Amino acid sequence: MASDQVGTPERGSIFNVPIWLRDLGFASWLLVGFVLIIFGTIWLLAETSTIVMPVILAGVLGAVAGPIVGRLERRRVPRAAGAGLVLLGLAVTAALVFFLVIHGITANSGDISTKASQGLDEVESWVKDLGVDDTKDAKDALKNDLPQIRDTLVNGLAAGVSGLANLAFFLAFAILSTFFVLKDAPVMGRFVNRHMGVPEAVASIVTSEVATALRNYFTGVTIIAAFNAGVVGAGALILGVPLAGTIAVVTFVTAYIPYIGAWAAGIFAFVIALGSQGASDAFILALIIFLANGALQNILQPFVFGATLNLNPLVVLVVTIGAGSLFGMIGLTLAAPLTSAAVHISNRLREGGSESPGIAPSDRPPEPVGA
Repeated sequence: MASDQVGTPERGSIFNVPIWLRDLGFASWLLVGFVLIIFGTIWLLAETSTIVMPVILAGVLGAVAGPIVGRLERRRVPRAAGAGLVLLGLAVTAALVFFLVIHGITANSGDISTKASQGLDEVESWVKDLGVDDTKDAKDALKNDLPQIRDTLVNGLAAGVSGLANLAFFLAFAILSTFFVLKDAPVMGRFVNRHMGVPEAVASIVTSEVATALRNYFTGVTIIAAFNAGVVGAGALILGVPLAGTIAVVTFVTAYIPYIGAWAAGIFAFVIALGSQGASDAFILALIIFLANGALQNILQPFVFGATLNLNPLVVLVVTIGAGSLFGMIGLTLAAPLTSAAVHISNRLREGGSESPGIAPSDRPPEPVGA
């Protein structure tokens, strides 16, 4: 009978493939398709980065600063005006940070340049004491490479002009996109919820949890950035390094770029210390920076990210490095909050009941980004 023949091979078949092997082959093809989609996404993001990057930045800023616009709207401030005020505040903050850094460097550039040369001479003497003396060879190589350096500078100038044009477009498009994201966040949220391809209640959970995770992540990063800036700035102040405030500001701002920012801020502070205080104090400050971004931060990080993201720091480290390897700066910045959002979305859907993929419309969570 038919029921007795279930799972048995058909008569006359040449190959009797076990069911487990068929399932494994099917799963393997699904995995191949998934990998192809990932690589296709990476390629597409790389090819459209000129437009994608400003839009992603606008989305992140909208998720983080959107609640401020919502509060202004509840106080009878028109949403467009509130979005303009928040965007103006962000622009003024960025301009103030830029001014503090550039003004501090230019105001002390002469003294820094002179003492940096002295510090480099001291480092060179240390290297010679270790038995390394390639000064003559280095000078001969520099003399031979001067024509190439000249050509490189000319090409670099042309590339710099092109880079400034790209930066101007990036900033202009990011500002415009951020304004519309802040102004139209509730409308965009409802549109995304209706067209996500899942029940609207489930889509609302997804978008609201992603926005919440982004806000919580940047709250945690801000706490860690303030801690690092305080430690490094205090160390520079104790050592008598000029521009201690500027060093603290640079440390704070670059902390929003995982791992890469710490190196950039460290090199900046080391050069300032080398040019002002000499090699000894520069290496002491480098040790302080290493401790602030290493051992001390590792003590603080579990409490901060545990409270804001409910993620183990090791998970944050693994997903950040892995996503950074695949997606570059976007992956470095968004990996941790999106992982946290995925965990919270799974938990909320599971709490909603195993029989229903979502929750009742009456229990629908609040609107996402900036509502």
